Amino acid sequence: MEAPSRPFVAPRTILRGRPYPLGATWDGSGVNFALYSERAERVELCLFEPKGRRELERLELRERTDFVWHCYLPDARPGQPYGYRVHGPAHPAPGDRFNPQRLLLDPYARLITGQISAGLGRCQVVDSAFSWDDDRPPRTPWQDTILYEAHVKGLTKLHPEVPPQLRGTYAALACAPLISHYRKLGVTAIELLPIHAMVDDKRLLQHGLRNYWGYNSIGYFAPDLRYSATGTLGEFKTMVKTLHAAGIEVILDVVYNHTGEGDHHGPTLCFRGIDNQVYYKLKKENPRLYEDYTGTGNTVNAAHPAVLQLIMDSLRYWVSEMHVDGFRFDLATALARDEHAFEKNSSFLCAARQDPTLSQVKLIAEPWDLGDGGYRVGGFPAGWSEWNDKYRDAARAYWRGDEGAIGEIAARLCGSPDLFAASGRDPAASINFVTAHDGFTLQDLVSYNAKHNEANHEDNRDGSDHNRSWNCGVEGPSDDVSVSNLRNKQKKNFLATLLFSRGVPMLLAGDELGRTQLGNNNAYCHDSELSWVEWGLDAGGRQLLDFTARAISLRKACGVFRSRSYSKDIAWLTPRGVPMAEEDWKLPFARCLGALLEDRLLLLLNAHDGEIGFSLPPVEWRVLLDTSEENLEEKTFEKTYPLQPRSLVLLALPEK
Repeated sequence: MEAPSRPFVAPRTILRGRPYPLGATWDGSGVNFALYSERAERVELCLFEPKGRRELERLELRERTDFVWHCYLPDARPGQPYGYRVHGPAHPAPGDRFNPQRLLLDPYARLITGQISAGLGRCQVVDSAFSWDDDRPPRTPWQDTILYEAHVKGLTKLHPEVPPQLRGTYAALACAPLISHYRKLGVTAIELLPIHAMVDDKRLLQHGLRNYWGYNSIGYFAPDLRYSATGTLGEFKTMVKTLHAAGIEVILDVVYNHTGEGDHHGPTLCFRGIDNQVYYKLKKENPRLYEDYTGTGNTVNAAHPAVLQLIMDSLRYWVSEMHVDGFRFDLATALARDEHAFEKNSSFLCAARQDPTLSQVKLIAEPWDLGDGGYRVGGFPAGWSEWNDKYRDAARAYWRGDEGAIGEIAARLCGSPDLFAASGRDPAASINFVTAHDGFTLQDLVSYNAKHNEANHEDNRDGSDHNRSWNCGVEGPSDDVSVSNLRNKQKKNFLATLLFSRGVPMLLAGDELGRTQLGNNNAYCHDSELSWVEWGLDAGGRQLLDFTARAISLRKACGVFRSRSYSKDIAWLTPRGVPMAEEDWKLPFARCLGALLEDRLLLLLNAHDGEIGFSLPPVEWRVLLDTSEENLEEKTFEKTYPLQPRSLVLLALPEK
């Protein structure tokens, strides 16, 4: 646990201090403060009473070294609330937005308290001491990794076995009932939606909503305390330590491409008031405005050395001090734009590649942004894995029954060599997913043809209109048994396809339980039951959970699905049991195929509406999984397998 803070003592002595490290650093005797700003004319350190409500002192930082303003307070202690007031030109036309009336957050603050969105956030000096004991990262190989994308609050808020005071917190993520669930499923890593200190948009607050997903960061070193039961760093560290002991890695979804300060109408909370021209990309023809490759109003200037240092220092901090195991980078293309265009050898990508700490953890790119040339799936360098939305689209199109989809689903089952092989990367470069936080849940994917986002107060204009979903005949909830059965089978088809594909599978938390968002495919602003995982399972939910765990265990048992090579050991078969010819791939009506894997496993897929007698290779085959069966019985087949409509089957040679 963290060392207790010493009693508050108002500092009376100010010494020169050092320009490094940046931020507020407790050394056991006092605190060094250091802030980077190139264009500032004057910087004041503001100290508050312990609760952060009343400002006690303003101390001018008179020392500046290489644009770093710094001082040392020998009387300051952990727990000290602070902020900055930065003086300089207030001329938006050329790009300067200094305003000493605004109390600013320290970009390197380890803890941020108070109401950030209201401009009442306070940084706090911390003591980083923590007893990690023998904590060791699991270091699960990429080919053995199964990601579980989850929201801290959403996953735990309604769990009946979590103590009420812990629900929705970091502590809850690592409590016994949740760890039991991870183990039953067989996932190896939790990928957390953003947990950096964040800002709620004013527009959302006016509608009684908030920035629930968290893609509005303002503090890249500080875990957001809205998910903390104790208000301490120790809670987050204890969560990581406990999950590691259970063999579970922790991946953070990080948002370095933009900040919560928005466009030129947004609030001044931190970076804008410290040095607007340094931290953001401004339009050259009109520096009053921001380049916006992110759709949020601004883009972080990752090409600037000081900003790149901030990003790299933050990443190293979360690995070295907080022991996380990797990162998923939101809109990663925006980070890899040196000037405006994407660069495979950009400053950021090169820095991450050579860093001795970061090169040893998992790095996942969301390989697109909203700017010109921003879609870069397959374009990131070695050492990176990427969210593969082409996998998502291919799986959805195939199981919906689209024409001409078998060629692409085959490529995705193989690990997407068409996207990654040319650059020398293996199937682990592909993060395969059917659903993610952004879009329909698995239940909604098979229950809605169209989005239903009216609750977002944007007239249903937000969210994607290209979902490749199919409601199985009825829009929304249905009591029709035939519709329910088809939906359950489709969910199993998606899960089995995902888990029997080469590459790294990612599950969306709650999909294994049948979670619904009632057709909302952009629930970013709903911190409510709409987004929280419901743990009260009916028979269908329990069956889906058991099926998911079964499919994951089969993936782990069958090394062919975790192979680091592509399709050399895969033979594609027609329903007649003969190898697929070139013309077979081009048949628009073809929706059934088989994959003979290492001559000992046979994967059959049928997206037709009718049963197909699939001719088997001339040996006896044992059924491992059939998505059309509720209770799988031990059966063997020799000549033909009765492949049911819209179903997937995995067969194996009998054990000797």
